[in-house]
Amino acid sequence: MKKLIAYPLSAIYYLLFGATLVIFEVVQWICFNLFGYNAHKKSVDVLCFFLVLNTYVLGTRYKIIGREKLPANIPLIVAANHQSWYDITTIGWFLRKIDPKYVSKIELGRGIPSISYFLRHGGSALIDRKDGKQALGAIRKLSEYIEKHKRSAVIFPEGTRSITGIPGPFAENGLKILCKYATSAYVVPVTINNTWKITQWGSFPLGIGNKIELIVHDPIPVAGTPFPELFEKTEQIITQAIN
Repeated sequence: MKKLIAYPLSAIYYLLFGATLVIFEVVQWICFNLFGYNAHKKSVDVLCFFLVLNTYVLGTRYKIIGREKLPANIPLIVAANHQSWYDITTIGWFLRKIDPKYVSKIELGRGIPSISYFLRHGGSALIDRKDGKQALGAIRKLSEYIEKHKRSAVIFPEGTRSITGIPGPFAENGLKILCKYATSAYVVPVTINNTWKITQWGSFPLGIGNKIELIVHDPIPVAGTPFPELFEKTEQIITQAIN
């Protein structure tokens, strides 16, 4: 019965989702080209608001824990587990005050209204997983960018999303480069629960009635923390809080 109800709700969701992406492709272009970075950033915040709002059609609810732990006016490196693309919209809206940029695969930089535009023009790193030199160079640029402008980078050390919610092994290279070139940053471990359930039946129908949980853990200073210790601690904190 639940899956049967999911079909019409998913159809409504996709109509809203598609309209949101098309509209905000234009809104972003206007803001970025005519009014500059701050206007573009606000347009992306509103985009994320509507992308999250759209999921309420599916009966999705959100519980956010620990936002008060986020330091202000310093670069941050958010490391999170990865369950679905809804991780990005959840972080984008509920952690918008830290101005998140993403380490994303290069394929997402083309062909997706609004999302591709934001990734290309919003300061994120688009990496080619088949070209290690390019990938590490793009991550280094992102690291230097957040260090200079006191913004934040979001990385999913698993790389590939977990379609069952069970975390895969974390890879250290991306996080290591971010820490190496953003020496004044803090690493913020973030655990995301239950976004995988939205796509548990695939792209259609989508899962309904799910409660998404985002947990912000205590930040860890990059300076003074040996990277092997920081990496191990970050992975342990994130994975222990996964349902």
